[in-house]
Amino acid sequence: MRFCLLIAALVALFSSAAWSDIRGCECDLQRPLAASIRGCSLCLEAEKRPETEANFLLRDVNPTKPNRWLALPRKAFDGVSPLSKMPAGERLVLWNLAIGKAKELWGDGWAVAMNGDISRTQCHLHVHIGKLLEGQEPGEEKPEAAKRAAGVYVDGPAELPALADGTGLWFHPAGNRLHVHAGEQTTETVLLR
Repeated sequence: MRFCLLIAALVALFSSAAWSDIRGCECDLQRPLAASIRGCSLCLEAEKRPETEANFLLRDVNPTKPNRWLALPRKAFDGVSPLSKMPAGERLVLWNLAIGKAKELWGDGWAVAMNGDISRTQCHLHVHIGKLLEGQEPGEEKPEAAKRAAGVYVDGPAELPALADGTGLWFHPAGNRLHVHAGEQTTETVLLR
């Protein structure tokens, strides 16, 4: 009986990890089957937007994340390291849109996060907008914070890294600067669900 439970747990673990790794994603929106592929839903949503809308905001439809919003470019920058494929000017517009929504919703208590390639469940580039949970900063004496890198400070969104290494990033306000944490895969866990 224990052996069966162990096997079931391992299958669940590996199947959920397989769902998260989108590095081989090839959403073909011309195929009707694309609508049924879990990782392509944001690609389909972006395709519905008018061509004049370069970036857009969506409330996260995941019922376990009722406090989350997403910022997305309409244009596809899918696959591995999508931020590095996006021109700097377009990336800046996306960051400013996300930061504007974050400030509107949570004042100075916000954070923006983008998961790395292995942890993303959607092919289409998107960033999570949410309230920063307490205890996420190194030095806050909580187990979550102790595991995180100290990060770097930048003067604004134009200085945020493009990350060509497949990892994610998260950042939050720190006075008049942004405190950026990079090099992780799963970053959205710093946000209120």
